[in-house]
Amino acid sequence: MKNPILIFSSILSVAAISFSFVNKPENRKAPVVESASTAVSNPADVAKTHDHDAEVGSLSTTLFTTLRLEGKGLKMPTLEAAVKGYLKLQEQGALKNSDLLTIVDFSQSSRKKRLYLLDTKNMQLLENTFVSHAKNSGVDMANDFSNVIGSEKSSLGFYLTKGTYTGKHGMSLRLSGLEKGFNDNAESRAIVVHGADYVNAGRVSSAYMGRSQGCPAVPMDDYRRIISEIKDGTALFIYSPDPTYLNNSDLLS
Repeated sequence: MKNPILIFSSILSVAAISFSFVNKPENRKAPVVESASTAVSNPADVAKTHDHDAEVGSLSTTLFTTLRLEGKGLKMPTLEAAVKGYLKLQEQGALKNSDLLTIVDFSQSSRKKRLYLLDTKNMQLLENTFVSHAKNSGVDMANDFSNVIGSEKSSLGFYLTKGTYTGKHGMSLRLSGLEKGFNDNAESRAIVVHGADYVNAGRVSSAYMGRSQGCPAVPMDDYRRIISEIKDGTALFIYSPDPTYLNNSDLLS
């Protein structure tokens, strides 16, 4: 018969060893919990975003180099913003004529030819001329913008051109503001493209170009031709490096 004391001691030893294994801390990393902020985006959405960004970059680069736009005062960031929103409007089916894109670049002096009409299909610069900003938006440089009726300030963002009419400035082009809070009061404010004798090459040597009450007015020598080219469903973009606009525009997001 085995020694009871020896058996009892063996049982205690085995129990102690088992207990030490059970309570030994494991060298494991804490499990990663994926929060909403770190969750992987829908692959289809990511691909769509990448495709859109690639298309913006490709078209912007082609236009910039082919049309030698830098030599005409247009900077790449301005063009990229214009192309980004323009392509979104194309995707949304908002444009009746998607071949044309008009850019009004308020990052430039009023004495510069800062209106550009681009034919994106045939890669042509159809127009490059002077354009006014509003009298309450600044003197030579436009730096204060508003969507408020009666403000007599320019409004930034994307517009859809509409039909023409004959008013106090002669042939004029109606504009529909497409960006809520930035320019959607354009029609209520009677913001239109029209000709103005205070916008002309003769004022380049003065302190500033003539200013409007909010309309992007163009030279009398050009206005009929420009209006006829861009009317009825093309995109017009009024740009400024204004952080409030750039950070909140749905079309640039």
